[in-house]
Amino acid sequence: MIRLGTVGTNWITQQLVDAAAASQQYELAGIYSREAATAKAFGGRNHAQVNYTDYTQMLAQGDLDVVYIASPNSLHFAQALEAIKRDISIIVEKPAFSNRREMTAIQAALAQHPKVKFFEAARHVHTPNFHQIERAMAGLPTVQGANLTYMKYSSRYDQVLAGGRPNVFTPEFSGGALQDLGVYPVYLAVALFGQPETVAYFPTLIATGADGKGLAVLRYADFDVAINFGKTSNSTAESEIYGLKDTIALDSAGELTHVFFRDATGQEQNLSEPALDNPMTPEMVDFARILQDPDAPQNVADYQRWLEWSLTVNQVLFDLRVAGNLRFPADQN
Repeated sequence: MIRLGTVGTNWITQQLVDAAAASQQYELAGIYSREAATAKAFGGRNHAQVNYTDYTQMLAQGDLDVVYIASPNSLHFAQALEAIKRDISIIVEKPAFSNRREMTAIQAALAQHPKVKFFEAARHVHTPNFHQIERAMAGLPTVQGANLTYMKYSSRYDQVLAGGRPNVFTPEFSGGALQDLGVYPVYLAVALFGQPETVAYFPTLIATGADGKGLAVLRYADFDVAINFGKTSNSTAESEIYGLKDTIALDSAGELTHVFFRDATGQEQNLSEPALDNPMTPEMVDFARILQDPDAPQNVADYQRWLEWSLTVNQVLFDLRVAGNLRFPADQN
């Protein structure tokens, strides 16, 4: 069994812990929270072996194989680096790091600790429906771009409207719509189309100075990908990938719950796989496969592909922020 530690006790950490349990490949060896009461409650609810209020202590004493980091975005880098230096693999919630400088430092640390694996928790590109999209795209004679949408109203925006500054909406925590929901369609675009040649971003700023929603354009050699995302309103619009007369339609560029292929005659084929009980289970199964047998040829190839995606997404997110004139304090460190 893979000994797992966690950082963070919010809903996404709970979902990952549940996915780890469903995979039957992990044991929850330790959980970290800054607050003792929160650590005790989360650890007890999930039968963690030990609860910690000191992150360094968990890394030193937990005998961990891998740690999942779901703290505010601006804290990912320091926590990931500390784990790598202790030869502990890392699963970092997306977006993994705030800028290219942090990613470059992580790459250097990984080179010095070759047994350590770094996974970015981009759950949707590990799901069966993502693989259905890949297969459908392989059958298109040509690709002419895409419109990708992922927009959901955040309850924490109510706090902003009331004068608050929740972490997810503040530059000091490397927050905002691009870093939160925007990363999903950016990841999808990178995984399907590769690295764009140029990017543009038109953010809508909110009272905290962060972007509440925005429109991004990724320009490739032969087509563009338009990405519409936000946390201050809702959208039910489909996402689409364009061939010539054929279209691949998705319910959402983040959830990938339904996938359809529509041909020139208007006929529709439902490509959707059965709904997942937990959308994070496929990624946890994938990560376990690499951690348990890192030298198997297919595992080597898959890990390298995921790592390249992560590096490219990090660069694209940074380039989009520069294009939209969005800066984080983390950029100055």
